Amino acid sequence: MLRHDRVRGTDLLLMPERVVVLRGSAGDVLRLCDGRREVGAIVAELAERHPGASVAAEVPEFLGRLREEGWIR
Repeated sequence: MLRHDRVRGTDLLLMPERVVVLRGSAGDVLRLCDGRREVGAIVAELAERHPGASVAAEVPEFLGRLREEGWIR
């Protein structure tokens, strides 16, 4: 479950027996993981929001690491 912590001003990924503090735009990426969008659609959305950012390389890698950890499917 993704939540925003107003006190810390950051996003949190809440899992059974674990809380992950998300930094930078990690929360923005995870908000787009809604079960309907594929990675390409997520990359396209973020590329539109953040022109010039290297989302095409970084987002698939980030999501791959989260899958490996078992934090997302």
